[in-house]
Amino acid sequence: MKYLLTLLFICCFSLAKSQSQKILLLDSGKNTSLRGLSVVNDKVAWVSGSNGWVAKMVDGKSFSWQQVKGFEKLDFRDIESFSADEAIIINAGYPAYILKTKDGGQTWKTVYENKDSLIFLDGMDFWNAKEGIIFGDPINGIMKLLVTKDAGETWQDVSAKANVNLKEGEASFAASGTTIRTFKNKVYIATGGKHSRLWNSADKAQTWSVEDIDIIKGEASTGTFSIAINQNTIYAVGGDYLKEESAISNYSFKSTKENTWTKIENNPKGYRSAIEVINKKVILATGPSGVDISNDAGQSWQLFSPKGFHTCRRAIKGKLILFTGSRGQIGKLI
Repeated sequence: MKYLLTLLFICCFSLAKSQSQKILLLDSGKNTSLRGLSVVNDKVAWVSGSNGWVAKMVDGKSFSWQQVKGFEKLDFRDIESFSADEAIIINAGYPAYILKTKDGGQTWKTVYENKDSLIFLDGMDFWNAKEGIIFGDPINGIMKLLVTKDAGETWQDVSAKANVNLKEGEASFAASGTTIRTFKNKVYIATGGKHSRLWNSADKAQTWSVEDIDIIKGEASTGTFSIAINQNTIYAVGGDYLKEESAISNYSFKSTKENTWTKIENNPKGYRSAIEVINKKVILATGPSGVDISNDAGQSWQLFSPKGFHTCRRAIKGKLILFTGSRGQIGKLI
């Protein structure tokens, strides 16, 4: 580690009228781009990134790092953790691996391997401690779908049975692990590229429906890069990653009870790779050109940090909010 920063970012924002909060940079300087983030509670969190790097926090303050032995060249784009001992990581690109640890990262077991030259896994999420799903770019037009019912010990390929047919030029972005979200028995997956659509299954990936997302699309660099669910509302954010400061048609939302997406004029202030619901009113969105906040359930946005990150996650149980970005940067909301 080159250095450990404990400086507060100058930028501040308000989660409530009477409360001002800041981002504390917990770690930086590692030769890795961190796109995988899983926050278990207020003490425990895991991150994963390029060059085989994984890091774990158990005290709510500092991270211990490791390069996963034998996988030092892989880019681990998503991670799911259940405790300080148990976590699952997946890499983007070929060949594809799913690795699991049950001893806090001391050892990693390969629980899935795919050497198809077209394989590209994009993200994962879990319905509960046992049941989870991973999805990837299409092979022969069919979205790759893997499910587990034993906490990731084994994975079943349900792609052919689910038969999620993507259009030409339609795929997904492994930008933050948040183009897939589980909610109760449902799972939502967002695509981008020439087409940006929301795939929805209400029976844990057995059958699917689809709708267009009203967001920028048409080029390989455009589309939805992240979705979030807040009770009866679905939020989609993205843009064009080749135009990091462009806010043109980079955000929309819809009620799950309605069939139309809503656009607003006061969008997040640039391309955003992750969106995270903090509570009923507060939502955060982040990308390389900054972090935005909405204090009115996504009706309007304000830029509160010109310093951006790849992703943002709230603790599954607790209030801890973390950000991860390039060069091993890990930020904590305080």
